[in-house]
Amino acid sequence: MSDHDASVQRLAAQLRAAPFGAARLGKHTSNLFRDRRPAHSNTLDVRQLNAVLEVNRREGYVDVEGMAPYDAIVEAALREALMPAVVPQLKSITLGGAAAGVGIEATSFRHGLVHDTLLEIEVLTGEGKVVSATPDNAHADLFFGFPNSYGTLGYALRLKAKAIPVSPYVEVRHRRFTNADACFAALDELSNSDVDFLDAVVFARDELYVSAARFVDQAPGTSDYSFERIYYRSIRAREVDYLTTTAYLWRWDTDWFWCSKNLGAQHPVIRRLLGRERLNSRFYTKVMRWNSRVGLTAYLDKLSGHHRESIIQDVDIPIAHAARFLDFLHDQIGLLPIWICPIRSPRRAQRFALYPLAPGQLYVNFGFWDVKRTREPHPPGHFNRLIEARVGALGGIKSLYSDSYFTEDEFWRIYDGETYRALKRRYDPNGRFPDLYQKCVLKH
Repeated sequence: MSDHDASVQRLAAQLRAAPFGAARLGKHTSNLFRDRRPAHSNTLDVRQLNAVLEVNRREGYVDVEGMAPYDAIVEAALREALMPAVVPQLKSITLGGAAAGVGIEATSFRHGLVHDTLLEIEVLTGEGKVVSATPDNAHADLFFGFPNSYGTLGYALRLKAKAIPVSPYVEVRHRRFTNADACFAALDELSNSDVDFLDAVVFARDELYVSAARFVDQAPGTSDYSFERIYYRSIRAREVDYLTTTAYLWRWDTDWFWCSKNLGAQHPVIRRLLGRERLNSRFYTKVMRWNSRVGLTAYLDKLSGHHRESIIQDVDIPIAHAARFLDFLHDQIGLLPIWICPIRSPRRAQRFALYPLAPGQLYVNFGFWDVKRTREPHPPGHFNRLIEARVGALGGIKSLYSDSYFTEDEFWRIYDGETYRALKRRYDPNGRFPDLYQKCVLKH
């Protein structure tokens, strides 16, 4: 903790001494999937704030610095037979990033989103002050306003989050459905059962799989999806599977769900040439950012006569409307597979103003990530705008880690502009951090 405190004081002093202007984080990685304009602003170097400070088995929490990635947190927690209550799917995601954005995984039907599991957040505010925010102290407004603020109210320096006991292995059972209504009915039923993990994948209109998993103490053998074998393909090939708990938590990371296909990484020869050490979200993100800079795939699409639009979205829809939204995706967007993950936020969720989900209500997260290619041209953001409109019409909400196209009035109506402005006045009155709309929609 003495090292942490010293690093925090250095960072706070750096912000206070910096020339007036918007400040940004200086770090190695980011899991945002929206391009930003080049930075001409102060940079706060937070890379050293990446330690796991404590894993407390007796009280059931992890205490980590904001830049600690989940693979390091999980490794430390598993040594105490614990895991964070919600572990996002990619190893490189940090707890600070998941708290400032929106983090989800297959335990979310029981524990909610990552921010629902938080116990305390230490935040560097725009005035260069360091405050500790909890649900019931003087900074409770910041505790409940921080999720989905994306670093525009302050930066998370240290966080405590709920941790839960684990067993050595996970048993996964995949069940096929041939229509959406039956699939969502099964998700609803299983969300009230004793399973430990719950998600699903859509491969076609008539091919949907629900994957329900439980901790077990013993396994007849375990599968390895960290190199030559691909997890999402196994869903269609077997009804029952066993993985170590570590392997289960990172089952999606090896192939970035299924998006590694865009790098040719699912071809057996290329896969072996890349090697195990490059089959992970960190490597794919580096390649994606390189491609964004040089525009290689955009150039190739242009040569082939295609118009392209990147559609990388996670949206949360009340389960009563989930089948209708899935029909819309099939009819209007046409990207497959689609990841599905149920979410039920706890009672205090109604206080998270910038990402309002009705507490106790079951939502379904739809994750779809690819490029839509058409022969005919469309206005910029055409398909993403269709998605935003349908999400709103069905009472849902979308994450802001990727491209958004809302008008300013629409944006603040959805993400509680009144509460956000009050938080901005209290914690960043001089505008040292960018505005949420400017950052997430205008890409400032």
